[in-house]
Amino acid sequence: MKMGVTPMNKSEKRMKLVEKIENHLRLTARNLVKFDTIQETLDFTVESFQLEFSWDFVAIVLRDDDRLYPKVWKGGSPHFADSFPIHLSECSPEILEEGWDIRKKESSLNCEFYKLMKNEMISTWFTVPLKDEGVSYGFCIIGFHNFVPLISEVERIFVEFGKDVAVAMQLAKEKEFEKRKLNSISWVNENVTPGSSMEELVQKVLELSCEGTKAEAASIYLYDESENCFNLQSPSIGSPKLEETIMVKGENELHAYFPYFEKSGGIQLSVPLVVNLKTVGMIHLANKAMGAFTLGDLELLKFLSNHVAALFENARLYLNEIQLKKRLQQIMGYQQELVKETLYGEDFDVITDTLSGLLSCSIILFDRFFRYISIHLENEDESSLPDIYSLIEKEKAGIGKEKKGMWLGNFKNESTAIGFWPVIGSGELLGYLAIITNENAVDEVTNLTIGHALNVYAIQFIKQKLIMETKEQVKDSYITKLFEEKIEDKAKIVEYATLMNIDLYRPHRIAVLKLEEESLPAHSNLIEREAEKASEWDHMKEQLYLKYKEIIVTKRDDMMILMIPVERENKLASSYWEGIYHYLSEQPILKKLSLTIHMGVGGTTNKLEDYYYAYKQAMHAYNVSRNGFPKNGLAIFDELGSYTLLNNLKDPGLADLFLKKYLAPLMEYSKGSGADLMGTLRAYLFNNGNSKNTMDSLFIHRSTLRYRLERIHDILDMDLEDAETRLNLMIAYKLHDLYQSSQL
Repeated sequence: MKMGVTPMNKSEKRMKLVEKIENHLRLTARNLVKFDTIQETLDFTVESFQLEFSWDFVAIVLRDDDRLYPKVWKGGSPHFADSFPIHLSECSPEILEEGWDIRKKESSLNCEFYKLMKNEMISTWFTVPLKDEGVSYGFCIIGFHNFVPLISEVERIFVEFGKDVAVAMQLAKEKEFEKRKLNSISWVNENVTPGSSMEELVQKVLELSCEGTKAEAASIYLYDESENCFNLQSPSIGSPKLEETIMVKGENELHAYFPYFEKSGGIQLSVPLVVNLKTVGMIHLANKAMGAFTLGDLELLKFLSNHVAALFENARLYLNEIQLKKRLQQIMGYQQELVKETLYGEDFDVITDTLSGLLSCSIILFDRFFRYISIHLENEDESSLPDIYSLIEKEKAGIGKEKKGMWLGNFKNESTAIGFWPVIGSGELLGYLAIITNENAVDEVTNLTIGHALNVYAIQFIKQKLIMETKEQVKDSYITKLFEEKIEDKAKIVEYATLMNIDLYRPHRIAVLKLEEESLPAHSNLIEREAEKASEWDHMKEQLYLKYKEIIVTKRDDMMILMIPVERENKLASSYWEGIYHYLSEQPILKKLSLTIHMGVGGTTNKLEDYYYAYKQAMHAYNVSRNGFPKNGLAIFDELGSYTLLNNLKDPGLADLFLKKYLAPLMEYSKGSGADLMGTLRAYLFNNGNSKNTMDSLFIHRSTLRYRLERIHDILDMDLEDAETRLNLMIAYKLHDLYQSSQL
């Protein structure tokens, strides 16, 4: 702006120049509002200055966060733009505020922009702040190669013009943004249809994002609720700056996973895809072609995100629906195979293998006593089985109480757990199904599949149970015929036994046992008690089959009959049968139901006719054990001494006569008196008449014992000190043990 004048015309020309500048700036400001883009607005501003005044250098420098960038310029060297961007911290603190007197400031001497002007050979220059309502957009700089005095009256006019330019820039920015939004909506509507695949939708949105923001790399992440992570979608543009899978852990803030989340001014930019206040994904951009991502880029990307988020959610739901349909079709196919297996198959392995393949995880099937029946390992190896069984053993009590299934903590790692479901059929617990998988991955379809598998397992359990019960019934109907005095259809019995792999001509020992009520609980339901006892029968049979090889278990009336090959005793019959008795007596459910076991062990067999006599011996031994001698509830016929001799009485009627003579009066008295005189006399006799031992065994006082013995003497009218009388009474007691039973 060369304003030198002759002294005599200086004032007049000065006023004309001020008026010319003011009119030009006013007219220029008026025209600025006509443009739709910032570029057009600034181009017109610089062109108008050059055309009207022919100044040496005019440029508009804009601020982007903490950096300065040249937007439009006329004049200057070819290397002017190469000096940018310039960080504001490297410039004078007043660079965005100063006007005429910038070159007079000492602080400007260390200003990078001041140095740039000096390198450009600009002798005189001033800046016009582009500022509106406290928001600074940058500044306009006007310079001269030669020294030109500045007119102070023009400063106010340029400051106002700077405000007008700032307003015009903001207006153009809004128009530009609206146009970009309209173009985006139009582009999306033309290129993205509701039926587009996820890949097509991702491709189109990324292209639009890059076109609108000038980004060279773009990617889209969608959130997976089941895995709690963001997954990179295919395709992507350029090289993604983040991992393909971003796990969401303790930190819930998205800034922790996307550092440039809704943050302009950086080299990357991330904006969420939100549907109904729920984040379903993320658009991530990187490598802007020129400079950093601006606030306008952020606003455009937000607008685009809001417009396409629902499309992504719909595409995801549609994809899930297709996958669900495929899964259901696959499940239906597997279910048909499972049902077919229950009809024609005879074991659980095919069901377990099929279920494992369907769920892609390890499956273990247990019976109701937590013994595994069938197993298929998918992701685990056999070395992990001890850890699995150890965990199950610790949680066995809790699993048994759960009716709908439960999960056993973390197994091996945080994402893997063991799920347990009871297999129930006809209201009865049949077993347990264990599934080793990620608990969070179990959705409604998986639960539906597990529920169906439980039904299939229950059917298979019931089927096998029916088969076993049928076999047991047939076996009982044939085997129990061996224990009749006159055996009919010997050939059929032997034939059936052979089919069941039983050698009846092999020596066996026969035993019988029965569950007895210790005390019937008050207000107990008799039907329920009988059902519990029946269940315990089944449990005991299963335990015996598991522990003792080659044992044969059958039932006659309410007695369980055991047949075991003699060689299994290893010539130690007493200790062998004591082991069986104690094993059964220690079953926890016996204490729970207040039940005790009485067992009698008979003799051995060599031919078919021997089974009846061995059975009768076992029944006599049972009667002895039931009447309290010996006290542990087990009696072995071969060890009963005089009992065996008495057992050989040809006429049981003689036993009744003997009992009536020696014990009948006392038995009748004991029924009505309430005093256990029968037990007192038995203890006295079997303690050889020793009063102290008798008192200790009965836990009574000496005077009580004396009184009872006197009453017994009066009732029987016998001398209890007489050896012959004692012998007869002891024989009477042993006959009572052998023959006074409803089983005979």
